Amino acid sequence: MKRTLSKVLLLLTLLPGLALANDPIRLATTTSTDNSGLLAYLLPEFEKDSGYPVQVIATGTGKALRHGRNGDVDVVMTHAPAAEAKFVEDGYGRLPRQLMANDFILLGPDSDPAHIANSANAIEAMKKIHDGKAPFVSRGDESGTHIKELELWRAAGVNTGFTGYAAIGQGMGPALLTASEMQGYLLADRGTYLAFKDKLKLAVLYQGDARLLNPYQVILISQHHYPDLNHAGAQALSDWLVSAKGQAMINNFKVHGEQLFQATYKASE
Repeated sequence: MKRTLSKVLLLLTLLPGLALANDPIRLATTTSTDNSGLLAYLLPEFEKDSGYPVQVIATGTGKALRHGRNGDVDVVMTHAPAAEAKFVEDGYGRLPRQLMANDFILLGPDSDPAHIANSANAIEAMKKIHDGKAPFVSRGDESGTHIKELELWRAAGVNTGFTGYAAIGQGMGPALLTASEMQGYLLADRGTYLAFKDKLKLAVLYQGDARLLNPYQVILISQHHYPDLNHAGAQALSDWLVSAKGQAMINNFKVHGEQLFQATYKASE
């Protein structure tokens, strides 16, 4: 027995890059997947099935992708398609997989002082908020939500220098709570909103525009740039998330009886 153990230890010494079954997987992801409760629901089941523990860094998409570029993590799960495409094109990401989607919604006080509820589309709603100089809380953190918000302002032909605009540099949960306290408007992902709904004095005032679709991808980190990462663990997590079980669990995750995310992976990807 001792001789066998010695041989195993010697093998591990000679092969330092070998990933052990219990080597942690470092996942950089968005605050929405964390704040909504999705990760707390999915990851224990993955850990039980695979033997890999997962260490989560929940931050904005921009920072999550920077962690990937720097080789600080083994895998990323984000929701900013253009930034993700650049990440893969630049050679830092590989095997991007469309994992799931939800949507963005515009929230605000019940009184709706900017009258966005009857807007023809999301662009018109944003312009009304700007023109009315209504309080608006921005995450301001380079997250997928912040990137989408800036896209909408640009499409509306306005900038964010108006009275009432407040960029707080924090995640979705704190942004929701701040907007509720200020009785301001904000753009939120539906999942985190539903998870925080009981704590908020905000109403869903505009939704349903195709521009507000919010897709998520899981992307592995380059083996060429960072050969010593836990690529085996990252691959196992990605494979599990797009498996029949992982996709079914994503579809079955509900808060207040409402489905938060729709699984979107297609096996041909």
